[in-house]
Amino acid sequence: MEDEAWQKKTIILAFESSCDETSVAVIEDGTKILSNIVATQIASHQRFGGVVPEVASRHHIEQITSCIEDALTTAGVTYDELTAVAVTYGPGLVGSLLIGLMAAKTVAWAHHLPLIPVNHMTGHIYAARFAGEFNYPQMALLVSGGHTELVYMPAPHEYQIIGETRDDAAGEAYDKIGRVMGIAYPAGKAVDELAAQGQDVFNFPRAMENEDNFDFSFSGLKSAFINTVHNADQRGETLNRADLAASFQQSVVDVLVHKTMRALAQYPVKQLVLAGGVAANRGLRTALTEQLATQQPEVNLLLAPLKLCGDNAAMIGAAGYINYQFGDRAAWDLNAQPGLSL
Repeated sequence: MEDEAWQKKTIILAFESSCDETSVAVIEDGTKILSNIVATQIASHQRFGGVVPEVASRHHIEQITSCIEDALTTAGVTYDELTAVAVTYGPGLVGSLLIGLMAAKTVAWAHHLPLIPVNHMTGHIYAARFAGEFNYPQMALLVSGGHTELVYMPAPHEYQIIGETRDDAAGEAYDKIGRVMGIAYPAGKAVDELAAQGQDVFNFPRAMENEDNFDFSFSGLKSAFINTVHNADQRGETLNRADLAASFQQSVVDVLVHKTMRALAQYPVKQLVLAGGVAANRGLRTALTEQLATQQPEVNLLLAPLKLCGDNAAMIGAAGYINYQFGDRAAWDLNAQPGLSL
């Protein structure tokens, strides 16, 4: 009976290598993490102040095989027990994506398993699935390193981008102002912690906050921040770092929350998902929670678990499970699509 029950489970081996994290996970029925191995490259990229594509690709090559072995061993699963293989094929760095794709294809072909293509951004959305059930219609605020998007989901496996960044994404802005402040890459967590100690005294611009759309722009905020710091340096002034961080973060949070609340007013939903690397930001989590409670109390807020906000294969396995249920299958010529959209 135990063997029969096991066979009814959908066990997915998932691969994520879109940027600077090599990750392989084993996911059961889309909601249970049996293993989630993540080999980070942060130390290798810190000296450059950001991700170097060629360096990232080489690290993926070095790490991918051991990540597969560790994921299967930790999960206590063999290749024969797998149902399918899921893999990120975009968006991301083309060289990095190709390493994960080739590894996933090799496993799928060698063990006669279906190959499930997964959009990296849907993976971020489904990271929140490990925190609770999804209710539709749903809105997702995706705030990651290179993307800031509002995604309306009327039903499972249906995605409509209603707002996106026109230039720098929120995560990119954090890293760029972090360099000016002398904070090592990635700067998001450090800026968030510093912001909690300061006040919004600089009143940086809230770009596009009142425009009749749901798009975002953070390049002006980044420029205003850098100009403020450089002007102070030229005058020999020392600005309060905590206040700088708090002022920058408040501008980002105000725009993200304001646009999200407007989107919820126009697109009635049952649930709001916050996901992506910047979804770990305490200021953003607090502000969204407070605004929803006062403006949209009927909307349930589902936060991606902190440990799954960054890039990881568990989220790809969760999204891959949905794609598998809807019949998504990739041919062996599946290629990396670095500019892939939802």
